[in-house]
Amino acid sequence: MSRLTNRALTSWLHALPGVDQVGCEERAAGLRTRSIKTDSKRWAIDLAISMIDLTTLEGADTAGKVRGLATRALVPDPSDPSTPSPAAVCVYGDMVATAKETLWDSGINVAAVATAFPSGRASLKVKLADTKEAVAAGADEIDMVIDRGAFLAGDYLTVFDQIAAVKAACGTARLKVIMETGELVTYDNVRRASWLSMLAGGDFIKTSTGKISPAATLPVTLIMLEAVRDWRDSTGEMVGVKPAGGIRTSKDAISYLVAVNEVAGEDWLDNTWFRFGASSLLNDLILQRQRMTLGAYSGSDYIADDAPSAY
Repeated sequence: MSRLTNRALTSWLHALPGVDQVGCEERAAGLRTRSIKTDSKRWAIDLAISMIDLTTLEGADTAGKVRGLATRALVPDPSDPSTPSPAAVCVYGDMVATAKETLWDSGINVAAVATAFPSGRASLKVKLADTKEAVAAGADEIDMVIDRGAFLAGDYLTVFDQIAAVKAACGTARLKVIMETGELVTYDNVRRASWLSMLAGGDFIKTSTGKISPAATLPVTLIMLEAVRDWRDSTGEMVGVKPAGGIRTSKDAISYLVAVNEVAGEDWLDNTWFRFGASSLLNDLILQRQRMTLGAYSGSDYIADDAPSAY
């Protein structure tokens, strides 16, 4: 059996249709103008809350901060126990056990960033060790970063092999592949990186680390949603999408949900297949939820302020 070659990967990826930049951006702008009615908005807000990966990824993270974030995930709004919980708490690998101790069997997953996040500048041996340690500590999901240098140099095989190796190291944990789209320069590269990540076995494709600008954008997410839709049409397999970084308001989140429905389809309107990498977003969603319930804003002073600045 012949081994996959970089030449074959390059030929296949560069044969993908080019992205119409103007058309993509115009479509994204149009989706942002959509409005939804009250009942649908309430449903969308609850859905968005349930899709959040509540995140802290700071060098100053402490066990106390992670326990606080996990507790916030368990009880997002103490004034309303009907508020849904986020999908996951996302932390550095050395904080996985701390988050797990707080969440236990709540159904809220623990996601760990790995593979020398956010730069990805480490040997494969180090990246695999990073992944295995997080999984051993109890991580349900791994968010890895690709080697953008290799990708931009056209060394697609190295990127493919590393994703495949990390996927194998994940065991039963789901793998989210972070492409850091803000460094990929072109929409065509976003499409190629999306397909490369899926070909190598990623369970999710993710826009960004949240550590550089631009992070998630709606046009980039549209391209990724088209990729997972077309992947399922070709293979029968679903792959998730996770925009991360810079999504802070309910209006933003609803625009993304509209895009999910319009581009990929309603099967992706579930936190198994779509996530927001965010923390400050939760505050605004809860404020909007309280306004719809009470008829007035309770005020930000009544909402926990534990969101890291990068998100």
